[in-house]
Amino acid sequence: MGVAGCGKSSLGRRLAEACGFTFVEGDEHHSASSRHKMQAGVALTDEDREGWLNTLGNLLRQDPDGLVVTCSALKRSYRERLRQASPGLRFVFLEIAQDAAQARVSGRGQAHFFSASLVESQFATLEVPTGEPGVLRVDAMAPLPQLQTQVSTWLQSGEAA
Repeated sequence: MGVAGCGKSSLGRRLAEACGFTFVEGDEHHSASSRHKMQAGVALTDEDREGWLNTLGNLLRQDPDGLVVTCSALKRSYRERLRQASPGLRFVFLEIAQDAAQARVSGRGQAHFFSASLVESQFATLEVPTGEPGVLRVDAMAPLPQLQTQVSTWLQSGEAA
């Protein structure tokens, strides 16, 4: 979880492969209207995210034994909804500075529907998961192999962090 540009998809794919879990790219489950809004630089509302969170929750319920889902999960209420769908769900919070996230998203060009103009709104919406159970906070700027090892070790340890 984390803001756009923090590396959720890159780490998620790598982690799923290393752990033998199914990988779900959360962005693929946004509605067409939400994708159009983001492409146009319009931030999503809680109402826009309603169906998306329901879909991700259903996917978590269907595969309780091993699934890696990328999801911004910017607000605690979003994380709580996902936890309700999958008790024991754990989150990896990829922490990144706003300027670094902006540079990464801007570097995507047309390869992704998310407009770089929305990075600031992501940081404005973000409720950092400090003190929440089952959250591992990592430095999104660390090398990908290091992040994958760190997260894999944490998941195997069974610690709530």
